[in-house]
Amino acid sequence: MKTRTDIQNMVKNNNKIVMISAYDFPSAQQSEAAGADIILVGDSLGMVVLGYHSTVQVTVSDMIHHAKAVKRGAKNTFVAVDMPFMSYHLSLEKSLENAQKIFQETNAQALKVEGYSEQVLQLTKRLTVAGIPVINHLGLTPQTFNVLGGYPVQGRGESGIKLLQHAKELERAGSMAIVLEAIPKQLAQKVTQNLSIPTIGIGAGIHCDGQALVYHDILRYGKHHLPSFAKAYSNFQEVGVNGLTKFVIDVKTNQFPTDEQSFF
Repeated sequence: MKTRTDIQNMVKNNNKIVMISAYDFPSAQQSEAAGADIILVGDSLGMVVLGYHSTVQVTVSDMIHHAKAVKRGAKNTFVAVDMPFMSYHLSLEKSLENAQKIFQETNAQALKVEGYSEQVLQLTKRLTVAGIPVINHLGLTPQTFNVLGGYPVQGRGESGIKLLQHAKELERAGSMAIVLEAIPKQLAQKVTQNLSIPTIGIGAGIHCDGQALVYHDILRYGKHHLPSFAKAYSNFQEVGVNGLTKFVIDVKTNQFPTDEQSFF
C-alpha cells in the first residue's frame, strides 16, 4: 500500500498521480483494479449517490459510512476522506474531534480539507503533528458554493496571487498535497512549480503533478451533469438502462425466468 511518502515521491520520479473519487465497495474495487494511486471518498457523494442538492447536506456519519465501504473494496490503495461541511469550521478542538472520529473509524490514510483560513492552517498543523496526513483543496471549493454564487472558475487576476500564497502557507503547515480545482492552467502551473508537495488538478490543466476525476463522471454512470472539465471514458448510463429495459420487457412478456433460472 502506498504511503504519504510514496505519493510525494511520485513527483520526484516524474510519475503522474491518479486520483479517483469513489464512494462504495464496487467502485473502490474497480478503481483499485484499474491502478488508481489515490481513492478520494469525496463529499461530492452527497450529490452523486445520495441525491442531495449540494455537499452542504453531507454529514460526518455519511462520510464514515461510505469511506468504510471504500476501504473494504480497496484494501491496497491509498484512501483519503473529505471532512464535510462545518465539521472543521467550529472550534479547533471540535474540528480535531471530528477529524479523529473520521480517521479512526474509516482507517483511511489521509483527510482532505477544503479552503484556506487561519483555522485550516492550524488544523493542518495539528493533524500532521498528530500523525494524520492532510490533503488541502484550493480554487473552487464546493462546500462554499452558496458564498461563491455557484461554481465559477477561481484564481483569475489578483485572487491568483493569493491562491499561490495560500498554497505555500499550507505546504509550510504540513500539507501532503494540494488539490487545485477549476483554476486557470497557467496559475496551476505556477503553483506546481513553486511547491515541493504534489498538486492534483481537477479542471486545472495539464501541468499539475496529478489529475482527479469522479468515478461516475469517468464512466458516465448515473444521469447527472458532466462538468466541462471532465471526460467520460465509457457510458454506463446507456448500457445500464438498456440492460434494465431488456429485463422489464422479458418479465412482461414471460421470457424471464426460463427453466435455466428455475429450480426443480
